[in-house]
Amino acid sequence: MGTIWDEVDIEARLWTIPVERMKAGKEHRVPLSGAALAVLKQMHGIRHSDYVFPGGRDGRPLSDMALLMLLRRIGARRDHRPRSTFRDWAAERTNFPREVAEAALAHTIPDAVEAAYRRGDLFEKRKKLMAAWADYCGKTDTEGAGKIVSLAARKG
Repeated sequence: MGTIWDEVDIEARLWTIPVERMKAGKEHRVPLSGAALAVLKQMHGIRHSDYVFPGGRDGRPLSDMALLMLLRRIGARRDHRPRSTFRDWAAERTNFPREVAEAALAHTIPDAVEAAYRRGDLFEKRKKLMAAWADYCGKTDTEGAGKIVSLAARKG
């Protein structure tokens, strides 16, 4: 959640996570869906920090735990995590190749021979995957996405 505005290029529809923040020690480019851009534009309009999602007035970013607590408050199961939910959805509900979903999560290729031959990051295919994920996340219960809870309805 430590995304800073310098990593985001709204015009290019791109978020670039620097090597220092990646486990694999390699920069990761994330294509931004229309829905993600809408959130970013809204956050930019109320910007009061270098962080896209500031955690408060102390200048630190919103913590990963804050997202997990939000998920618990709206009734998500304890074993549901955003990354694993995305991975399960990609495998079970789409026809995107496994390597595209793995690249979207910045997972490294464990096979050294395969890694030596794969030099691309499947960026164009990941654009389509992220657009499909945004469409899926934006569906209502009647559209078959499962139980979606409105955050506005849960306040109070």
